[in-house]
Amino acid sequence: MKLTTAQALINFLAAQYTERDGVRNRLVGATWGIFGHGNVAGVGQALVEAGPELMPYHQGRNEQAMVHAAVGYARQSGRLSAHAVTTSIGPGATNLVTGAALATINHLPVLLLPGDTFAGRPADPVLQQLEVPYAGDVSVNDCLRPVSKYFDRITRPEALIPAALAAMRVLSDPVETGAVTLCLPQDVQAEAYDWPEEFFAHRVWHVRRPAPEPYELAEAARAIRDARRPLVVAGGGVHHSAAEDALRAFADATGIPVASTQAGKGSLRHDHPADVGGIGHTGTATANGLAREADLVIGVGTRWSDFTTASATLFSAPGVRFLNLNIAPFDAHKMAGLTLVADARAALEALTSALDGHRVAARHADAKAEWEARVDAAYGGGAADARPTQAQVLGVLDELVTGDDILINAAGSLPGDLHKLWRTRSRDQYHVEYGYSCMGYEIPAAIGVQLAAPGRPVWALVGDGTYLMNPTEIVTAVQEGLPIKIVILQNHGYASIGGLSESVGAERLGTAYRYATGDPLPVDLAANAASLGMSVLRAKTRDDLREALATARAADVPTCVYVETETADTVSGPPPAQAWWDVPVAETATRPSAVKAREEYDRQVAARRRHL
Repeated sequence: MKLTTAQALINFLAAQYTERDGVRNRLVGATWGIFGHGNVAGVGQALVEAGPELMPYHQGRNEQAMVHAAVGYARQSGRLSAHAVTTSIGPGATNLVTGAALATINHLPVLLLPGDTFAGRPADPVLQQLEVPYAGDVSVNDCLRPVSKYFDRITRPEALIPAALAAMRVLSDPVETGAVTLCLPQDVQAEAYDWPEEFFAHRVWHVRRPAPEPYELAEAARAIRDARRPLVVAGGGVHHSAAEDALRAFADATGIPVASTQAGKGSLRHDHPADVGGIGHTGTATANGLAREADLVIGVGTRWSDFTTASATLFSAPGVRFLNLNIAPFDAHKMAGLTLVADARAALEALTSALDGHRVAARHADAKAEWEARVDAAYGGGAADARPTQAQVLGVLDELVTGDDILINAAGSLPGDLHKLWRTRSRDQYHVEYGYSCMGYEIPAAIGVQLAAPGRPVWALVGDGTYLMNPTEIVTAVQEGLPIKIVILQNHGYASIGGLSESVGAERLGTAYRYATGDPLPVDLAANAASLGMSVLRAKTRDDLREALATARAADVPTCVYVETETADTVSGPPPAQAWWDVPVAETATRPSAVKAREEYDRQVAARRRHL
């Protein structure tokens, strides 16, 4: 079959499928693209040749944002379906790096197809080429190597065959998945080749559920039976494995309380008796209190980041041990834990059976109720006709949503408030990207989620700093008629980093969007969103906000709700951090704020321990 390399690639991608638990999904469901001289005549022409029935196409406005949209789609699709992203050479390709890092850190599949300089080097250099004096085979695309789970450069048409197969293997691998990069020199994209027809045959990539090894299962069950104060920490692997029902059955059978990381929140509904909320620096007092006294910590699908462990200060009971249920051996061996290397659902089901009849006494009901009262206080308070706090915005939204709604956030002060306060109603409602915590993720990710979950209300919650980072894909949502809902919380600066800056003695330098006098800048983000085609609703009070959010939820066009938030100093705000986070403070300083911050740092760091 004589096709160009680009045509062959698109035809190949259209024939790839995943299968798990008897359900089949298209592995690469669509391609995002921004075209330039490095891909317009290759992949661009191939997409025209294929048509939208074979390979749907989405027009992006920013290359990083296209990756975010693809990642949002992949996460909402349970990592069983992904999108491809094509760019030209040069800046189009390097703009992929941030999105690729986010995908790989979060173990979410995305296929990157950056254009590359001429393989045949008919002219050298060409437009946008980086010249490296010590190597002739390096291009800017090599920036993608360290953030890709698989990387290849297709310098001959026939090299596509093994590379494309390897790319699909990694995209569908529950352990190795992340960003996959196939660099496509622009001359090779357009070069024809006689392809074997077998290359285009339908292929089904089975997404495995490895069962636990009997020895590890027996050791895990023995450790749980011996523990007096066990605690489960549910990570993102619970969702990736669709193990929520298995976790609920495990908790129901054993009575062991379940805390959650940012990625794992929603593994249990907020009102399940075993759910104790978020854990770590942005967690609840309930979960962190249990963590401090736990003698066995059972991590399920978590990679134990510093926010989860409170920078190795949280799990402080003498002799505390860890048991890690993880499909990735790399993560299973962390914290010097016992390992149970297996799919999360398979491991939980096997453990529940192995622990038949074993149950621990509940000890957290009162603390859970006390925390819920603190949530109510943060959500309420103050006059209904006053400007709301950020927590009160979440409280009004909490009144309106059902389990169908999906909330997306990634950076700023919102992840902390959401982890502590949000009452998750369904397994996929809580979509906070906190592996890379990338400002600008929310709006494009909402588009990807909406594509994967048509008909469901999808909310992108953004502060003013995050909005200004990456609003461009609003145009894509308008163009495609995707009714995403964006809530812009205007607090005139980087509120989260402003607070952190103050706490470490940096005195909020460079964190405010204000004149030197302290007055806010004359920036109208609502007008900006409207200029990009959104329907915009402005809310000044909590009553206004309630009406605006209800209108946005019912809207069938992209809709923005803009609200200026009050600081939490004047009314009851969210509870402060319930555990420490290590941000090093200047060891020598003359300013009193930094000296005081260092004294507090030395006090906190003394509690750090290594779990060996």
